[in-house]
Amino acid sequence: MQETEAVEKSTPEDQPGDRLKALEAESDIAADYLEELLDIADLDGDIDMDIDGDRAAVSIVGADLSNLVGENGKVLEALQELTRLAVYRETGERSRLMLDVSNYRANRKTELEEVGRRAVDEVKTSGAAVKLAPMTPFERKVVHDVVAAAGLTSESEGEEPRRRVVVQPA
Repeated sequence: MQETEAVEKSTPEDQPGDRLKALEAESDIAADYLEELLDIADLDGDIDMDIDGDRAAVSIVGADLSNLVGENGKVLEALQELTRLAVYRETGERSRLMLDVSNYRANRKTELEEVGRRAVDEVKTSGAAVKLAPMTPFERKVVHDVVAAAGLTSESEGEEPRRRVVVQPA
């Protein structure tokens, strides 16, 4: 009888250098797409590309880009999804790219971290669960991270667009 050795297949995500190259390619595709969009809309803006953890991050910075953010970031969310679709069209791979315009997400993240800390303090003081206002997936993720770092648990409940974070006592 002959022994066979299991051969593991590797994917680009298994190789750190390959994964980095794939994320850089996502950023490049997204930047090209967004450059075209800015040209069509006749908007001035500079595009910054980065890798943030395990995802590509692209930012548009410039003068008045508030119309690309929209009320409560709704236009930004839609633009992010369109950009992810553009990346998918080119790569055939689902993208987790994060788009920011005029530091809207960065500023919002800071605000949400404070919301999360206040909820943690309230739960620790009262011993009761705290339900937060409905949030986008990005916003919920920020709060979940703050809650986990504080040693508590949280979950999302409800249906979009009314999905919210519930912070649980320990």
